[in-house]
Amino acid sequence: MTPDDDIDDDLPLASDGETHDLVLTAEMAGDRLDRALLPLLPDLSRARLQALISDGHLSHDGQTLADGKHKARAGLYRLFVPAPVSAIPEAQNLPLEVLYEDAHLIVVNKPAGMAAHPAPGTADGTLVNALLFHCGESLSGIGGVLRPGIVHRLDKDTSGVMVAAKSDAAHRGLSELFSRHDIDRAYEALVRGAPKTASGTVTTRIGRSPHDRKKMAVLKSGGREAITHYRTLESFGGDKPVAARVRCTLETGRTHQIRVHMAYLGCPCLGDPVYGSGAPHKAVAEALKIQVFARQALHAAHLGFVHPITGERLAFEAPLPADMADLLSALKLL
Repeated sequence: MTPDDDIDDDLPLASDGETHDLVLTAEMAGDRLDRALLPLLPDLSRARLQALISDGHLSHDGQTLADGKHKARAGLYRLFVPAPVSAIPEAQNLPLEVLYEDAHLIVVNKPAGMAAHPAPGTADGTLVNALLFHCGESLSGIGGVLRPGIVHRLDKDTSGVMVAAKSDAAHRGLSELFSRHDIDRAYEALVRGAPKTASGTVTTRIGRSPHDRKKMAVLKSGGREAITHYRTLESFGGDKPVAARVRCTLETGRTHQIRVHMAYLGCPCLGDPVYGSGAPHKAVAEALKIQVFARQALHAAHLGFVHPITGERLAFEAPLPADMADLLSALKLL
């Protein structure tokens, strides 16, 4: 699987960790980037450095780099080393809405507020903790100790359909499907304003923001290609919509892709604390306040794929959760 691809879809960007400013002189340049930087990082192994670069934690003059094989250039490099997640996840008896399950995989409707797996600041209460309890020890280690079974992510505050592997064969098969983008994924978003055209495709490059590493951003160069198809289902507020309901279909699965692309179109997800810059219309703000809606209004509504073991075509739908449904009802009254 390529770095920063679907396994990193909607990856929470933790702020815990250390930032290292590294200066390469002209004499130190010319070698592979990972080899050139390694002497400046005596506490890191080369494998660890390569992984950090692949995960998008290295930038040069503000531009994110994702391949340690590139030739090193002179200048200032900035490397972020996330804080380690020390605890091995424990099984927890948490509510879990199962949409489908067999010996190889499980499909669930993840609620908003539940992280996909443990990370700095979220040690437990995650989908992994729930899956370990529900599936038993058979899940342990599949895909890694800290995120067993996980092949893709949803943001902690994004609800909707997720699939997890219960066998090594299923994990390999699902990972290949996501890597090839051979997965049908559709989200529903409630957004500020409305797209200028009722439907269309957004094609950009997305990578970590050079100005704020907690965020992703549309980049002129670097990053990875990101493609989102969208269609406006409803708009609210008359001829000049103040909000809209938009269905987004992913062709790629980059970190925070839909949230970044909706903001790029000028209509960020309502309630988005990271990408929702700018205040919504007064009536929309009032609706958000009345509904006590305090998360991005984004829901993974559809997931379809070919079963990696049986070859059966599977498709799953999850209706809007109660909080988004209530907000939608309030917007319909505008």
